[in-house]
Amino acid sequence: MITMSPSRIAGVGTAVSPDAYSQEEVLDAFAITDPRIRSLFLNSAIQRRHLTLPPVGGDGGRVQESQGELLRKHKKMAVDMGARALQACLKNIGADVSDVRYLCCVTSTGFLAPGLSALLINELGLDEHCSRSDIVGMGCNAGLNALNVATGWSMAHPGELAVVLCAEACSAAYVYDSTMRTAVVNSLFGDGAAAVALLSEPVDSPGPRILGFASRIITEALNAMRYEWDTDAGKFSFFLDPDIPYVVGMHVEEVVDRLLRVAGLRRSDIRHWLVHSGGKKVIDAVTVNLGLTRHDVRHTTGVLRDYGNVSSASFLFSYERLLEERVTETGDYGVLMTMGPGSTIETALVQW
Repeated sequence: MITMSPSRIAGVGTAVSPDAYSQEEVLDAFAITDPRIRSLFLNSAIQRRHLTLPPVGGDGGRVQESQGELLRKHKKMAVDMGARALQACLKNIGADVSDVRYLCCVTSTGFLAPGLSALLINELGLDEHCSRSDIVGMGCNAGLNALNVATGWSMAHPGELAVVLCAEACSAAYVYDSTMRTAVVNSLFGDGAAAVALLSEPVDSPGPRILGFASRIITEALNAMRYEWDTDAGKFSFFLDPDIPYVVGMHVEEVVDRLLRVAGLRRSDIRHWLVHSGGKKVIDAVTVNLGLTRHDVRHTTGVLRDYGNVSSASFLFSYERLLEERVTETGDYGVLMTMGPGSTIETALVQW
């Protein structure tokens, strides 16, 4: 009798929008001269981000896109990036789109009905009997929420391929004005998609096993991160409270220790930390409160530097970088961590 392992991560793939810009180029594109806003952009620890900027108007400035135009942009970008990330993931594990039996899609940068999962099944020709779910509006933490759901499906269907896809067209969720509120958001997010494949197979199969999850919703900070209608702009606008790093820092130890306690582990037992690239101050808060080193969060800071915050896909960009290093060894433990609206901290424990 073959003993089945918990669900394992079989492979990952990522994709971005075609054009990348430095922070200086974004500031110049919108003719931003306010020294406070320029300082915010230039001290963000971000060098480049992939963005799909509005077209240039007759006056030489960037056109203000309507909410309808942003929704159409979101649909086009989410399908394009999502399809490429999914195909890259399947290629990395030697699988075909016909092998996918469950698809869970995550996005928070626009609303679609039918959902992204249906659009991708149609776009790529996945089996029409493929089970699917769409997680919409949970924000940057949602990738681990989706991984939790897909892990359960995978364990209930041994040998069948499940895929989680996070597609975030952050260029379709912007408001452009002269306020510091929107500048915080506009300085941070970038476009990106990431797909991760899951399988429950025999214990000697490669890839880290998913051992468990732990989460915490910080209800007293419910409105610290929110997406709401901006009446003045006539479109949806994202809001980030300046105290978010402190909110995350105050609660991150509790969540991580709860995750590790169930497995009888300590933080010192964790060799690999894959943390959401939520911003320089958020990463610093996690690092300080968990007693981590710069080396521990090198993938997180590298993703922030090269892509900005790609919302729910960020931690999978970091996971891909870890795999590219080829430093994981059998028995290594890793912690995946995401943060987002709620305010929420999500974690997962894996072992190679």
